[in-house]
Amino acid sequence: MDGVILSAILLFWLFLVLSFLNLYSYSKSKETLKVHLNEVALTQAMIREKKRSLFDRMIMFLSRYADDFSAIGERINFYSESPDVEVLLTKAGKPYGLTVARFQGFKIVCVILGFIIGTFLFILGFPFANVLFVTLPFIGFFIPIFLVRGKAKKRQEQLRRDLPDFLDTVSISLQAGSGLDGAIKEVISYYIGPIQEEFSRFIQEIELGVPREKAYLEMLNRNDNQDFQNVIKSLIQGSRLGVPVATTFQNQANEMRRISLEQVKEKAAKASPKVTLITSFLIAPLIMLMILGLIILNMIYGEDSIINLFST
Repeated sequence: MDGVILSAILLFWLFLVLSFLNLYSYSKSKETLKVHLNEVALTQAMIREKKRSLFDRMIMFLSRYADDFSAIGERINFYSESPDVEVLLTKAGKPYGLTVARFQGFKIVCVILGFIIGTFLFILGFPFANVLFVTLPFIGFFIPIFLVRGKAKKRQEQLRRDLPDFLDTVSISLQAGSGLDGAIKEVISYYIGPIQEEFSRFIQEIELGVPREKAYLEMLNRNDNQDFQNVIKSLIQGSRLGVPVATTFQNQANEMRRISLEQVKEKAAKASPKVTLITSFLIAPLIMLMILGLIILNMIYGEDSIINLFST
């Protein structure tokens, strides 16, 4: 009987020590996660502050008047049909609060602005004012199209850059014992940008009762970045097969960093011939001219110069 009691006491203390060890490990992992999230959030906030330029504020100001011209813009839809605009705005993250109707009206606002600027230049008698008077309205029509295309490209590129850090952070949170939805919800609160927007919408759809696989497919339709699509496809496959998500995230983050490093090396290799070309045709001739100039100056003004030879 005494042996049973002693064994029970020993087991109690053993489990108590193991519990404290697990609690300590969890607290350390959580602290590491918070430090990493704070660093990422600070970096993201600085990037966002730098990107808020005068041009962006001017675009937002002009877009306020776009609703009045949306009907006209929908009729004049060269390279900007409404279904294509909807896809483009979705990939761009609806920049400047643009909807399809507002985008169509914004084209007409830019046409009117181009006409006003062209008229002003024509009255002042600027060179090529006649050409600008005609071309500026056409340029104004296409400015919103190229602007939103550029925003979509930048957003998808930022999504690719932020994804490895996001996956690492979620992986740490999962290893600390959090569930997938809880880990994503906690991590995205520290992010600013497309990562935060996409996964916030995903969590909201899940909480509203949208099937998980359908929410994943909606994320795929909203973004065309290949790395992001690979992550979402792996999540879909993992939810079907029961693969550990933490391991999947960590492996994909490492793979993305490896691919990014290879792309940087490839760009550096492509830049080497360009540097050689510049060196061969610009720097080398300049160096030869400098050496030749020094030789000529030495021949004219040196101790054994031509002037001294004739003077003697």
